[in-house]
Amino acid sequence: MKTIKLKRSFYNRPTLDVARDLLGKILICQNDSVKLGGRLVELEAYIGEDDPACHACRGRTPRNEIMYGPPGFLYVYFTYGNHYMLNFVTEGKGFPAAVLIRGLEPLYSVETMKQNRGVEVLTKIASGPGKLAKALGVTTDQKGLDLTGNEIFVIDDKSSIGEIWCSSRIGIGDNGTDKLWRFYLKDSPHVSKMSKQVRESARLIIES
Repeated sequence: MKTIKLKRSFYNRPTLDVARDLLGKILICQNDSVKLGGRLVELEAYIGEDDPACHACRGRTPRNEIMYGPPGFLYVYFTYGNHYMLNFVTEGKGFPAAVLIRGLEPLYSVETMKQNRGVEVLTKIASGPGKLAKALGVTTDQKGLDLTGNEIFVIDDKSSIGEIWCSSRIGIGDNGTDKLWRFYLKDSPHVSKMSKQVRESARLIIES
């Protein structure tokens, strides 16, 4: 089946729709001559200055400036002194919103991704946002890349993906836990570990 690269119009939509629709799509990273990537299985939405867990909750800064720009660009930040996080900017220019890429099923250059992570178990390669970035070799050097370009992009192969569930977001403390803005494929072993609180918040939104 022919695959289709996602266009900017895909990202220029409500962030919750983008996050849900990204599930099952394939993220590709062309790292030098190596093609790395896999199927997206877990994502989180962060929407506007009124979202207390969003980087824009305190307004516009040099760090989050890209979130206020046009949709379809890569926002990468460094956190906890150890991890890089990949985000896709969404919605119209001037409104800060993005989707955090949390989990991926490795499909391309799996051995290279294992080496990047220093693990052998397939389900430990990219089952979390920091793990995922390290596996793909993405850092803040790639911040600002156009997701409609040829270095980092997403394709749709029209695969069936099964049940889609939502839950509260992970690792945000008490800020915004009422929002069920984390989306994931229920049957995938490549999603992040969930606390009891997150598991109890989970809801089915799309049946297989």
